[in-house]
Amino acid sequence: MKKLVVRILATIGAWVVIMAIVGLLSSFLSRQHVPDSVVLEMDLGRGLVEYLPADPVASLMFEKAHTTRDVVDALERAAHDERVVGLLARISPARLGLAQIQEIRDAVHRFRAQGKPALAYAESLGGVGPGNGVYYLATAFDEIHIQPSGGVGLTGLMVESTFFQGTLEKLGIEPRIGSRGKYKNAVNIYTQRKYTPPHKEAVQRVMDSQFGQLVDGIAQARGLDQGRVRALIDTGPFLAQDALKAGLVDGLAYRDEVYDTLTARTGQDARLSLFTYLDRAGRPHTEGDSIALIYGVGIVQSGKTSYDPLFGGPTMGADTVAAAFRGAVADTDVRAIIFRVDSRGGSPVASETIWHETIRAQQAGKPVIVSMGNVAGSGGYLVATAADKIVAQPGTITGSIGVFGGKMLTAGLSEKLGLSSDEVHTSDNATMWSSNLDFSPAQWAKFNQQLDWIYQDFTTKVAQGRKLDHAHVLSVAEGRVWTGEDARAHGLVDELGGFPVALRLAKAAAGIAADAPVQLRLFPRERSFVATLLARLLDEDTEDEVYAPGAALRPTLHALRPLVRLLHDLGPGSEPGVLTMPEWEMGGKW
Repeated sequence: MKKLVVRILATIGAWVVIMAIVGLLSSFLSRQHVPDSVVLEMDLGRGLVEYLPADPVASLMFEKAHTTRDVVDALERAAHDERVVGLLARISPARLGLAQIQEIRDAVHRFRAQGKPALAYAESLGGVGPGNGVYYLATAFDEIHIQPSGGVGLTGLMVESTFFQGTLEKLGIEPRIGSRGKYKNAVNIYTQRKYTPPHKEAVQRVMDSQFGQLVDGIAQARGLDQGRVRALIDTGPFLAQDALKAGLVDGLAYRDEVYDTLTARTGQDARLSLFTYLDRAGRPHTEGDSIALIYGVGIVQSGKTSYDPLFGGPTMGADTVAAAFRGAVADTDVRAIIFRVDSRGGSPVASETIWHETIRAQQAGKPVIVSMGNVAGSGGYLVATAADKIVAQPGTITGSIGVFGGKMLTAGLSEKLGLSSDEVHTSDNATMWSSNLDFSPAQWAKFNQQLDWIYQDFTTKVAQGRKLDHAHVLSVAEGRVWTGEDARAHGLVDELGGFPVALRLAKAAAGIAADAPVQLRLFPRERSFVATLLARLLDEDTEDEVYAPGAALRPTLHALRPLVRLLHDLGPGSEPGVLTMPEWEMGGKW
């Protein structure tokens, strides 16, 4: 038996050594030189993730994935690199949120500000499908070219929701849900058959705000009046020739012809992928005073961060994020912390755990600057409220200051299936969270007391953190969702922008000169693939563990995900109050 164990350990050890050598060799090869004169190529057709998982299983699933920060860093490095003489982007359909698109547009504008040409081409920008987002992204470039058979799918925005109330009735499932805030519509798709007036009002305002941003961006980029842009969108989609006549694109050309155009302009035909360039040239912000970067991405939950495709990817584990803050605080070289949040909320207690660590960081003399991604709502907003400054893109979905909770009564479903149940209990409220028994009047009153307390606590934390009058917070709370643009007007965020704005504010808060170099350091520290795999094999459980792969084996049921999420949030063992908001999806949007 001992010999077998020794052989197994020897095999593992040899495999780890081999993988380490492969990793070092791969790292060496990836650091090849950048040509003396080169045009960078950008293709975001695979989409972007906010945070690339470090877990070996998740890493394999996202082997070729890149992050929003990768694009921003690569373009920032390239803008000031004399070897880079131009940028050529292939614009293709990808699931990018509005805030991500705005972050990339900002980065392209900064690249162009250095006098370097940037051209965009596409086979088609929608045309026979929605193309609002891809066209909005394309307008960040000097010129837009599409193929003669392509088109531009500018058709305007639409929000469309599926309501499950009728389905639940047929199944014999009865929602018993309470909420605070008339706009807290996370559960409306399960309790209603259509939009309620407050639900419709909130959604309409968010859509109008985002549409206004889309129109303004296109108008500025294409030198058109906003009224003209709105009129054009009313007549979309456009065939290629019509798009050219309307001034929406600059030329009808194929890929090779666009390449020839940029080659003639730059005098250079050597090309390099944007992400290959980042690997070779390295990221910016690697020298100087240290600023910590901490990610909080996905549904907020207690315990460690994990990867779960059933719920849309990574989860924001309170233990992991809190440990990252403690690590940044303990590091004497760290002068400030940037907390990148992309989350629609989740557990109130887990959110409070993270919120508390932001305060402790400030008390230790480490300013905290929050940078919001596509969404930072409900619990995803709570974790940000105590920060020194909050930065959001105009299109970021944020706010949703409210709470809901309850349970789903499944006795009717059990009866339809021929199932029966019985129970014994010791105390009056022991049956409170049974899915077979309704709330008693006393239990319902107790439950509503909990919701009242959570809502009062949430709004108080917002008022204190944002230094706002509590009455004002109540007027913009009610569970209402805002765009970053509107949230800034209401005092819920401080500035509009992305990573560069957050970095500027972090330097200012830490007393670092605006033009001084800094190094941006990720917390928890990143492990290599080999180190992470070895930790898994040895069953290590450390504070800086980032992802657990177990959930990655679950099947992804996208169509039923809203219902599964609700059952998860309100199922046995769930918390009585949930700080979350619905996924924001627009049919015909991007």
